[in-house]
Amino acid sequence: MTIDEVVLLLKASQATGLTTLQEIVLRSLWEGKTYTDIALATQHGEEQVRKVAANLWQLLSNFWKEPINKSNLRQNLENRLISQAYKQLIREFHRTATAISLEFPSGPVSLDSRFYIFRPPIEELAYAEIAVPGSVIRIKAPKKTGKSSLILRLLAHAANQGFNTVSLDFQQADKVVFTSLDKFLRWFCANLSRELQLEPKLNDYWDEDMGSKVSCSIYFQRYLLPALESPLVLVLNEVDWLFDYPEIASEFLPLLRSWYEQARRTEIWQKLRLVLVYSTEIFVPLKLSQSPFNIGLPIKLFPFTKEQVQDLAQRHGLDWTDGKDAERLMAMVGGHPYLVRLALYHLVSKGGLERDLQQLLQQAPTATGIYNEYLNRYLLALRDEPELSTAFSQVINAEADVKLEPSLAHKLQSLGLINLEGDRCTPECELYRLYFRDKLTVTENFSNASFERLKRENQQLRVLSILDELTQLANRRYFQTYLQIELQRSAREGTPISLILCDIDYFKIYNKIYGISAGDKCLQKIANTICNCVNLPISNSSISYATKSIEYPATNTFAITRMADSKIENISMLAARYGGEEFAILTQADVTVAMYIAEHIREQVKALAIKCDYPGMGGLPAAVLTVSLGVASIIPTVSTEPANLVHAAEKALHQAKRKGRDRVVLS
Repeated sequence: MTIDEVVLLLKASQATGLTTLQEIVLRSLWEGKTYTDIALATQHGEEQVRKVAANLWQLLSNFWKEPINKSNLRQNLENRLISQAYKQLIREFHRTATAISLEFPSGPVSLDSRFYIFRPPIEELAYAEIAVPGSVIRIKAPKKTGKSSLILRLLAHAANQGFNTVSLDFQQADKVVFTSLDKFLRWFCANLSRELQLEPKLNDYWDEDMGSKVSCSIYFQRYLLPALESPLVLVLNEVDWLFDYPEIASEFLPLLRSWYEQARRTEIWQKLRLVLVYSTEIFVPLKLSQSPFNIGLPIKLFPFTKEQVQDLAQRHGLDWTDGKDAERLMAMVGGHPYLVRLALYHLVSKGGLERDLQQLLQQAPTATGIYNEYLNRYLLALRDEPELSTAFSQVINAEADVKLEPSLAHKLQSLGLINLEGDRCTPECELYRLYFRDKLTVTENFSNASFERLKRENQQLRVLSILDELTQLANRRYFQTYLQIELQRSAREGTPISLILCDIDYFKIYNKIYGISAGDKCLQKIANTICNCVNLPISNSSISYATKSIEYPATNTFAITRMADSKIENISMLAARYGGEEFAILTQADVTVAMYIAEHIREQVKALAIKCDYPGMGGLPAAVLTVSLGVASIIPTVSTEPANLVHAAEKALHQAKRKGRDRVVLS
């Protein structure tokens, strides 16, 4: 017997069912957690948890007519087979409840709905994290996969703890709000004030000379947060909306990160608990040390399992205990929460053919199927973006997994149309393959010449979007995407990955004395030297677009001799301009090779003999421009974040500077 069955039997046997706290306590005790653990996770007193548990022992003992307690709960019940009488009791419970409360799946699942499926340990982790002072939770998942339903429960839990709660949706703002950072931040603060039922006092704290970001922070620190007696849980919905306004996003997102860091130093900021909700990958060029998307608790919502689909079917009054119908439905729609719920709703809401799963599945990918309206919205969106449509068409027509350009792959993943494992793409479910396969075709009137011209133009735009204009290396945005993909690959294969960060010593002084034009030429020379050191082409000619593959800029496979032996290995590399005078080299190589490459770069840059004479400044490492390099190398696991590798390399780079520059330091 599973804990889900135990919970259902108790609910079915009690006239008033179980309270939320009773269910949480019962499930936690089943997992072997202590009363102290449960009290901390639920933010209830330990004495209250013990009283709830005592009541549960009474209910369980009465139901099974034998003593049930904390020490024998799981041992006593887990090995029991659920009897036919108990199965019938659960079925009747579901039928009665379904007849009363069948809901069309639209919007978040309400708090009192029986159709919300818990996905442990997600809810428990979120509840525990929101209690941490100054915490940040990041919820990333495609649309219609349960983000809003989870947020609804997170806000309700926070309110039950006496916290202030506000949920802001950036889609609700007028377009004029996004015309400047100042307008946006004033809208943000004014909206938040009204939601908290506080009088907006922007003019009392806004200082034009100090700038909008500082003014916004002061408004929070000196007015909003001190006015609240309890913590503030602030949910920022549809953060993706900001990515269409990169000038706003590139200022606002680092501001959120700064508030999180201030909470480590300033007590008042510990009142703020941020929840960021978004669907897509982040394509705003931010330093990883400034991004709010690599801090706090990351939460990903996964598809329903077969057991969860069976549970949901049972809650709809369907007997899918043998698992066959669940498998048939999932063969078409996978474990997509919305698609599964819509199918179950139609199966039980009307009689006749609506209850015939076979016919529902046959009609599913057609214009007469229950998903037509939902699929049509995707179709219109894809036709508005031909490049995205072409990429998705490639995926659904391929017999095996497909490699797409990262930005296109992540956009399709954020829409929920594909699965992305490393850099390999497959359709999210068979429904999408069947429906879109015939819909996304190039019209016969579109000539081959026109198609080839459009393909070349798209290729040129793609190159421009991922290259740094001055150095012709990959830009920072592309580097961040590439880093994530390569990290996942290394974790999958159990191979090392190394990052080299290279910074030009005293380059700001060089720019000031010799001028920006000389500085630009210097950057180009050093970029060219880095490429030569790792045998990477600097021109765009290596970038080629084909139907099924793209060779990305400044990436290549080259042979390098290890210092330790004579083996030759093929190593994948990327060189990118990471910041103003900072470069990054990512390589699928171990620490020995990475250190060799870094030292080679240092020597070759110094050999350029770019003279630098800084009057009145002593202690320079040389009379020519030099570079300092930090190296970090790891064998990542699936839980390793890109920020781990970057922070380690940044730490090594800072050590290289502190030790006198013109050197290589290993983290």
